[in-house]
Amino acid sequence: MAHVVSDKQKLLDRIRRIAGQVAAVERQLQGDADCSATLQLVASVRGAIGGLMDELIEGHLREHVAHPGLSDTARQQAADELLALIRRYGK
Repeated sequence: MAHVVSDKQKLLDRIRRIAGQVAAVERQLQGDADCSATLQLVASVRGAIGGLMDELIEGHLREHVAHPGLSDTARQQAADELLALIRRYGK
């Protein structure tokens, strides 16, 4: 997971922003906020999680599937892992 280590601070900053968005949803629900505003916040969280997932998938593809020098076995295993994760995420 070299790509995660090299991008660690960027990923941590992103996840902290997502945590802030989730906390905002919690505050909305506790404060009896307007439902459309709460729905918009939830949609924002979903989009942020999707963006994080896209970034992690891209890093995985570049480092563990498409990286030059990988053996066919390593490449196939990484591709299989990624397909399983995408299927799980899509449910």
